[in-house]
Amino acid sequence: MKKLVLLTLTLGLFYAAQSPALAQEQPTQQPSAEEAEKEKAEREKNAYRLLDQVIDEAQSLRLTENRVRVQINAADMLWDRNQTRARSLFAMAAEGVAEFGRNIQPTNSRRSDNERRASQMRQELVLAVARHDAQLAYQVLAATKPPTPVAQPTNDPRAPRPQVNTEDTLEQTLLGRIAALDPKLAAQNAEQMMEKGQFPRTVSDVITQLYKQDPDSAAKLADKTVKRIQAANILLNNEAATLAQSLVAGGPRIAVSTAAASTASNTPTIIVGRGPALDQSLYVELLSTMADAALKITPPTPNNNPRPAQGGRPAPRAGSGPGAPVAVAQSGQGPTPAQTEQINARRLFGTMTTVLPMLDQYLPAKASAVRQKMAELGMSNQQLTNFAASLGQNPSVDTLLQVAATSPQQVQTRLYQQAALKALEEGNTDRARQITNDLLPANMREGMLRRIETRELTKKEDPATFEQIRQLVNRLQTENEKINMLVETARTAQKDNPKLATQLLEEAKQMINHRAASYQDFEQQLRVARAYTTVDSARSFEILDAGISQLNELLSAAAILSGFEINMFRDGEMSMQVGNGLASTIGRFGQELAALARVDFERSDVLAGRFQLTEPRILTRLAMVQGLLGTQPQVGPGSNFNVPFRPGQFTGVRPE
Repeated sequence: MKKLVLLTLTLGLFYAAQSPALAQEQPTQQPSAEEAEKEKAEREKNAYRLLDQVIDEAQSLRLTENRVRVQINAADMLWDRNQTRARSLFAMAAEGVAEFGRNIQPTNSRRSDNERRASQMRQELVLAVARHDAQLAYQVLAATKPPTPVAQPTNDPRAPRPQVNTEDTLEQTLLGRIAALDPKLAAQNAEQMMEKGQFPRTVSDVITQLYKQDPDSAAKLADKTVKRIQAANILLNNEAATLAQSLVAGGPRIAVSTAAASTASNTPTIIVGRGPALDQSLYVELLSTMADAALKITPPTPNNNPRPAQGGRPAPRAGSGPGAPVAVAQSGQGPTPAQTEQINARRLFGTMTTVLPMLDQYLPAKASAVRQKMAELGMSNQQLTNFAASLGQNPSVDTLLQVAATSPQQVQTRLYQQAALKALEEGNTDRARQITNDLLPANMREGMLRRIETRELTKKEDPATFEQIRQLVNRLQTENEKINMLVETARTAQKDNPKLATQLLEEAKQMINHRAASYQDFEQQLRVARAYTTVDSARSFEILDAGISQLNELLSAAAILSGFEINMFRDGEMSMQVGNGLASTIGRFGQELAALARVDFERSDVLAGRFQLTEPRILTRLAMVQGLLGTQPQVGPGSNFNVPFRPGQFTGVRPE
């Protein structure tokens, strides 16, 4: 009996000692497939219930553009679940767009603004429909066509420049969108457009997609396209030149049976532009045509000044080619034919420098001629290479260092900085420090070394670590820099040192715990709230709640000032189109609530309801639905917040 009691007591003590550890490990366990499926079903149930609420509430909106945008987003998200209802919503949106266009008065002083709004709504609608049904997209395109004809473009460079033909632009964009959905219909429409003398820039997409379904038809379309480009003068026809550039950028198609052999022989690959659309023979034929045209480039003369632009500043350089732009005719007139040829020759020559590996392989004589011309112009290969594209999506530290070593000074420093950041991201602090000390200039070195030191501190389980990091953060000059460092370090420490991560976020929260005095203050609040999402979601809700209260005040003030200082209200209703900082900030709050809705749907919905006006409530709830369903927003706030990529910017590089 004593032995039994002793054994029982021993087991009891063992399990008591183990229970805290088991409790700590439990949250990290991955849910089973069945549990994950239940969670997904619950999210979808909440999402569609909330979407029904949004659709009902949107009926009270007075502005056509607001109703249309809600209908487009709702139809897009409902398509897979209830296609009949989605089609009905698309039809209602099309009717709204058409009516809006018909009601634009010829003598209305706001005519141009209304035409722009109508054009934007129409584009959003047509391209949203094109995600699901190609035929329906063309029906909507026809049904919403504006009654006023748009000026047709001309290739005569001496003619006054007409306004951009939005109809042609939309048709070309639509062609590319439906290529994957219905490549045969896209090919048929592409041929019709080319027969009219147009050169849709998205034909390369159509050919690529058609190869997957009907290789013979794709080969015929590719052959017709190349012949039409060759028949046109690509030095005078901008559309033909642009299409030619997109076709050669992806390199030639490689047959599946020979793909392995090509890889083994180290065949050069071009990773700029679109995917391969042309077979090798056609590709080489078009490449030769483009090289001949590009080699007509001539060195700029001293009096070749950039064409004046609005405000008296020099206009941007034409195309992406080398050298200074040629001079053009007097203001209000287009360039002469000779000037247009040189502008396009420079564009094409720039493309030839990016496909030099292909010229070396297929047209070595012309590759030599291109290099000779580059020497005549005083340029080097690396000066004209698209560095961002040549590095690929996720370059290694070694690749970044190798490319930086032969790069122009203006991009070399950023490449070295990205290499140091990449090494730091991989946890190799020693290499990051070496790159920083050896290759970065003094103005970048201090900030990078501080970042490295902070990363190393997060790996130490020392009570003094938090205070050491605080001292490093306090050396920074601005509050924004301090908050950014705290949030970044907390994210790094979260896995190995969650207690430290919580301390750092609490420090950041104290810094943003005041009324926002600028949109940047709002953005910092949102950043801290996002960092708290996986650490302590209750804190995220607290931050967003305070922000929404202030946004309500700002919206009331904006409604009063509408027509004086800010124009985001029309007829007493807030426009849902992002066009100013306040509307963008509301959209950002919607994005954060969408992230939190996956953690606590009910509380997120209650917080969205704290917006006093109907319009921001609808916007935030639409974002929540999109977040729960895992879909990308099609129009309106949320779809316009990504900063567009600009050549020379590299992912992960944040200048100090």
